[in-house]
Amino acid sequence: MTAAPRHGVSKGPVGGAVGRREGGRTDGGAAAVVGAFADRYGERPDGVWAAPGRVNLIGEHTDYNDGFCLPMALPVAARVAARRRPDGLLRLHSAQAGGAGTELGTAALAPGTVPGWARYPAGVVWALKEAGHRVGGADVYVDSTVPTGAGLSSSAALSCAVAAAYDGLYGLDLPGPETARLAQRAEHVFAGVPCGIMDQMASVCATPGAALHLDTRTLVHRPVPFDPTVHGLGLLVLDTRVAHDLADGAYAALRAGCERAAALLGLPALRDLPAAGLPAALTRLPPELAPLVRHVVTENARVAEAVALLDAGDVPALGPVLTAGHASLRDDYRVSCAETDLAVDTALAAGALGARMTGGGFGGCVIALVPADRSTAVTAAVTTAFRAAGHAPPAVLPGDPSAGARRVW
Repeated sequence: MTAAPRHGVSKGPVGGAVGRREGGRTDGGAAAVVGAFADRYGERPDGVWAAPGRVNLIGEHTDYNDGFCLPMALPVAARVAARRRPDGLLRLHSAQAGGAGTELGTAALAPGTVPGWARYPAGVVWALKEAGHRVGGADVYVDSTVPTGAGLSSSAALSCAVAAAYDGLYGLDLPGPETARLAQRAEHVFAGVPCGIMDQMASVCATPGAALHLDTRTLVHRPVPFDPTVHGLGLLVLDTRVAHDLADGAYAALRAGCERAAALLGLPALRDLPAAGLPAALTRLPPELAPLVRHVVTENARVAEAVALLDAGDVPALGPVLTAGHASLRDDYRVSCAETDLAVDTALAAGALGARMTGGGFGGCVIALVPADRSTAVTAAVTTAFRAAGHAPPAVLPGDPSAGARRVW
């Protein structure tokens, strides 16, 4: 087998290629993935790459409207151990999927030909080849701690981790935004998921201790300081463990509704409607589209407000912005559900400064900005409320702003 480069070129997770270990540090979960790869394939991998899940502080359903958002990466991540192959075969195994794995010929990859979870890594290889990058096969082993169905972008984490691995294996030196675009194309075209670009940009370009202010039209982005602990606060990520079946179809319908509204208003995208023009615009729209437009325009304004507060160091004032965002998602966009509403209302009653559902909706996670000394009480209150309503208790994930895609071994 042709020797693969031991290290890809890297300029870090923001604004440069991904692929090299940062400062020689290794990821705590990398050793287990190396061992699992060796058990599966009989040799050690050429490297291990990780890409995180994300949570969005504010700016929901704005990305496919060319708008603005403020996501951050989480400590949970997809880890990919990989070894380059010279024969064009792509062999895929997942710790979560189990079974015999999947073997594909990279030359024959085409949208709609790969089922299940394997369509995400296969789609990345297809997207790289479609973009003109000279890449071939690989042995790939995946182990992810990003919960599926929680609205934390487990699929984007997987796609971005595989993209980072291929960047390292084949020395592509891809800039962060290009990596995100390729991962999005893999999901959108190959896997058939009409996602925006926010998830992939957060997974690739996020930095520790900061949220990512992202213009989804231009992909201009910058870190915005976000460290709640400095202010005696914490960010709880409450996974309701609910994933309603209507989410996929409803997501596509919402996106189509926004595109129709923009066309009726003569705009390239709803991002181009200024807040001052919203009242007049609403009178020109059919009743079913007006609430969608109101949410997108006001949500973009909430992103601007949140960024201004964080730049000024006023993290506590972010709370009411989060709560207002939830009300808009619940009442105008109608992507909340009984479980996420219950989690938000209970967290606020127990002392949270602000709370909202995050992600595509119809279940998934709620974030709550809480005083550190109220964290246990808020968690307990939400757990008690869920049990009283007959729901399984939510899981609590760490809400620490973390690094984007990187080599970890």
